[in-house]
Amino acid sequence: MSHEVTAVMAATNLIGVDVGGTFTDLILMDEATGQVRIAKVPTTVRNQAEGVLAALREVGIAPAAIKALVHGTTTATNALLERKGAVVGLITTRGFRDVLELGRRTRPTPYGLKGTFEPLIPRDLRLEVPERVDAEGEVVVPLDEDAVRRAAEALRAAGAEALVIHFIHSYVNDRHERRAREIAAAVWPNAYVTVGAELLPEYREFERGSTAAINGYVQPVIDRYLRTLAGELRREGCGHELLVMQGNGGTMSVDVAARHAVNTLMSGPAAGVKAAAYTALAAGYRDVISCDMGGTSFDVGVIRDGVPAVSADKEMGYGLPVRVPMIDIHTIGAGGGSIARVNSAGILQVGPESAGAEPGPICYRRGGDEPTTTDANLLLGRLNPHGLLGVAGAAELDRARDIFDKKIGAHLGLGPDEVAAAIIRVANDKMAGAIRLVSLQRGYDPRDFILFAFGGAGPLHAVALARELVIPKVLVPARPGITSALGCLVADVRHDFVRTINQDVRRMDVDEARAILAAQVAEGKRMLASEGVKVETVSVLHQADMQFAGQTHVLTVTIPRTNFEHDDLLLGFERAYWERFEVELKQMRALVMSLRTAVIGRRPTVSLDGLAAAPARGALADAKAGSRRAWFDGAWHDTPIYRREHLAVGVRFDGPAIVEQLDSTTVVEPGDRVEVDASGNLIISVRGVA
Repeated sequence: MSHEVTAVMAATNLIGVDVGGTFTDLILMDEATGQVRIAKVPTTVRNQAEGVLAALREVGIAPAAIKALVHGTTTATNALLERKGAVVGLITTRGFRDVLELGRRTRPTPYGLKGTFEPLIPRDLRLEVPERVDAEGEVVVPLDEDAVRRAAEALRAAGAEALVIHFIHSYVNDRHERRAREIAAAVWPNAYVTVGAELLPEYREFERGSTAAINGYVQPVIDRYLRTLAGELRREGCGHELLVMQGNGGTMSVDVAARHAVNTLMSGPAAGVKAAAYTALAAGYRDVISCDMGGTSFDVGVIRDGVPAVSADKEMGYGLPVRVPMIDIHTIGAGGGSIARVNSAGILQVGPESAGAEPGPICYRRGGDEPTTTDANLLLGRLNPHGLLGVAGAAELDRARDIFDKKIGAHLGLGPDEVAAAIIRVANDKMAGAIRLVSLQRGYDPRDFILFAFGGAGPLHAVALARELVIPKVLVPARPGITSALGCLVADVRHDFVRTINQDVRRMDVDEARAILAAQVAEGKRMLASEGVKVETVSVLHQADMQFAGQTHVLTVTIPRTNFEHDDLLLGFERAYWERFEVELKQMRALVMSLRTAVIGRRPTVSLDGLAAAPARGALADAKAGSRRAWFDGAWHDTPIYRREHLAVGVRFDGPAIVEQLDSTTVVEPGDRVEVDASGNLIISVRGVA
């Protein structure tokens, strides 16, 4: 079919694409027909845009036929974690050039006087200028404009590509920062100038400075990548705006992403949690723990009452706090490509190092020679050696066994199969710990949740994790391997704002606080209108960051109504404090530190009906594709293999079983019970867990 014909017939095509560490996932949904097409292609690490375009070609759609394309990207996250961002210069208040290095006097390792920290901006590129505003916003030392100009010129000459301007107490009075930007812009060669208070008008100079530094560090990288991709799409005929996922679970335009690049951190994982909430809610589950296991990482999120938890207190590594709202996700280095090794103490370790996409696990047949979690699943019969996605031909089982034996078995006195089982156990222990961190350690009982497993490798391990954590049920969606791409489709357009006021809740000027929130709403609606994205409704969420005087525990409280009063905030804070700590402190003063607003443009609802490949009727025998030996509970079991697309709605069966599909494999352990629900999801009841 020609591109011209496709463009006419497919005017309702919606595209969601997520770039992961190993695969680039794409989902195409035709609004008119409900038809769904998916693609999973290897991520092109050097230029992720090539992988996105390859995925479009895989589903046979011309860019001219796209109605909307929403993109989740790892570009900013990888640039930060791998320290491959831009060279950044900083202009700051005289006497404060070392704030980014001093931080909060924490240590890289909690115990012991060792560990190093390298700031994103080296000391020789952190220059000071005379200026000072006090905590009340009064000017103590006027801005030395000539010093700002000289500093900008010196940083440019030193090779800085991006510039950050960060002055003390600018959150309460940003006049000096705004003037410094005007002066610097006159001599700076590009638009990569980040102003701290404009990005984050919030107290705490270290956290505000760190967030601004991260924005400057990743801004050139994300801007070049997104504009390259948008340019390629335009050249091939795409006439619609490219939208970018944010870490808060919303989307934004390329222009906004270029200015606020820090908001794209954790973009892909956020899309996955957003899709988990959307899919689980449609299936009737409101309290969910989502676990996404891909090639390089394992991401866990908590969803309460159908809404993902959002936090503005995230660290992207030691000494790198980011104070912008993000879906609260805990990430560890445990993916299908995680490398297993025996350390110097003779202990088996799995991850965080990953074989990635190149060369990948041994079974990918691309030259990989390190044992990985994927190879372990293959040796235990849980993966089909003749059906690995993106692998030409059958996996080399004998080569994998030989490497397992030599690199690990020889040190531990185990055979290759026992080594594989040990690797899976160690990996599962790490992942269970990550789930405990977002549940038990935050006051949630895992038994009250359903475990939503996705990612290419998530359903391989989900049942074992649920049993370990006494979670009664596991939900595996219809397309687990492309769930994050689906999250891009169902995400709304969202913009978050914050303003520090630092006032006693009883003495706070309520009219002034209402005015601040109203101004944030107006700015959010202005940004929505300027982006030109179709939204059906606009909703607003107001919150307050509160703490007791003298404490550092900050809790975010929802403001229940626009015309709120002092007691609304106080009662909400006391309730949140009790839920978190089970302590009442009636005698202590409560402070309102910051006011927050989220302006959310609701995009048209996306139907999930086309995702389910499950036929309406059919017998279990129709889905059986054979059997093979698989390892469970220390022994080999003859295990039936089912094709996911042939499992009919309402079908039930018991484990052991393996369910295979294009984008993932689901492992069902002995005694577990599986049912295909009306949406085509697999609902697995875990043996021995009531």
